[in-house]
Amino acid sequence: MTHTHDRLLIIDFGSQVTQLIARRLRELNVYCEIHPYQNVTDAFLAAFAPKAMIFSGGPDSVTREGSPRPPKTAFTMGVPILGICYGQQVMMQELGGLVESGHGTAEFGRAFVTPAEAQLSILEGWFVEGREQVWMSHGDHVSRIAPGFEVYGTSPGAPFAITADVSRHFYAVQFHPEVHHTPKGAKLYENFVRLAGFTGDWTMGAYKDDAIEKIRAQVGDGHVICGLSGGVDSSVAAILLHEAIGDQLTCVFVDHGLLRLNEAEQVVTMFRDNYNIKLIHADESELFLGALEGVSDPEVKRKTIGRLFIDVFQKYANGIEGAEFLAQGTLYPDVIESVSFSGGPSVTIKSHHNVGGLPEKMGLKLVEPLRELFKDEVRALGRELGLPESFIGRHPFPGPGLAIRCPGEITREKLEILRKADAVFIDQIRKHGLYDEIWQAFVAILPVRTVGVMGDGRTYDFACALRAVTSVDGMTADYYPFTHDFLGETATRIINEVKGINRCTYDITSKPPGTIEWE
Repeated sequence: MTHTHDRLLIIDFGSQVTQLIARRLRELNVYCEIHPYQNVTDAFLAAFAPKAMIFSGGPDSVTREGSPRPPKTAFTMGVPILGICYGQQVMMQELGGLVESGHGTAEFGRAFVTPAEAQLSILEGWFVEGREQVWMSHGDHVSRIAPGFEVYGTSPGAPFAITADVSRHFYAVQFHPEVHHTPKGAKLYENFVRLAGFTGDWTMGAYKDDAIEKIRAQVGDGHVICGLSGGVDSSVAAILLHEAIGDQLTCVFVDHGLLRLNEAEQVVTMFRDNYNIKLIHADESELFLGALEGVSDPEVKRKTIGRLFIDVFQKYANGIEGAEFLAQGTLYPDVIESVSFSGGPSVTIKSHHNVGGLPEKMGLKLVEPLRELFKDEVRALGRELGLPESFIGRHPFPGPGLAIRCPGEITREKLEILRKADAVFIDQIRKHGLYDEIWQAFVAILPVRTVGVMGDGRTYDFACALRAVTSVDGMTADYYPFTHDFLGETATRIINEVKGINRCTYDITSKPPGTIEWE
């Protein structure tokens, strides 16, 4: 892609909240990328040519021999740098200061920073009331700042909470401005990128034009197959690809029998009625449900579905003359999470059916036009492409579909019950005007039966769990605080209208420690 916009590099030292830094910058219309420290070499810096850099926090200690470091070239490029927590400490250690462990100066949680006498432009809008709340999370502390730096803010546990070498445009803070517990953190980032000369040119209009140019350059006169799930990501990817290459695109909508009520018809109708895109409706429900019969382990479910997706795509790819590329709706969080900052093996929370391995097995080259975007940015791109708001605002739906909302063995009976219960729940949410306040909502059918009483008779039917969460990008989430009246009304409707369910529960687990989906 020809990058016409300025770029900021975030060097990741392993913080759990590094993605939040990127989110804050994207909200300021600043294009940034996160790269693990071990991948940032001198050659990488020369090629990336950042206009500014941010060093993230991290779990290691700079006092440990062999702990993560940025390349020394980073300090000689003449671009502004902001160091955060571990990023501050590594700046001090590398530039001639001193970091120590212990001595009772660890801080975890809310703290208050007070200003020093000297003024600093990156703190414009801060210290209006004499001190500012911030979020600290550090065991080590800077005991001597590097030559050229001055102190601009202190806290009880961090005498050098805010430091800067203004002449070199190096800034460093001990706290985390990216988390919401630092109320004015976004203002600090805004001041930093303004001082670094960013003009806020990262817009969806600019991204769309760049992406179309990149797709055309990559694909040439080849043919692209796009796996269409009916979700927002794959649909936006399909429309973007069609705008770039027109008839060189064929979409394959795989109906695996694990979709919501009437979903296959809705997706096919929307694309065939509104877009002149070649679309294959592959009803492979018997294949998928047959392979999942008797399977209860969630990872086996996901991998079975992933394997069958490959087989199905291969079958239809073989029938499309000139097919060279496979398009996927991979998003930036998927890309970040697939790379461990330490270079070691990362824990697999759950497998993604569309991440990893497809091109090698299929003999197709991969096109991922959304891989630089977060979820809300995909929706913004969808608006730029003219997709209807009713579609753009749809809640996320996982690739494995209802398979992972059906803990235990999957049966056609349970899927039919689940579809109907889910439809009632979503109808209730829409009826009460809550749909757009909620990131994702669904019903999970539980692998237990419970005793109930309906009329004068005994029932022995399934229990279900309602799940609704709020989130910004799906990385963290909290349960939606429905009223008891709403939950009572919804439970009554599901039990009355859906044969096979006689008990409803509401899942109030946040992410973390839970995940949004049940499997």
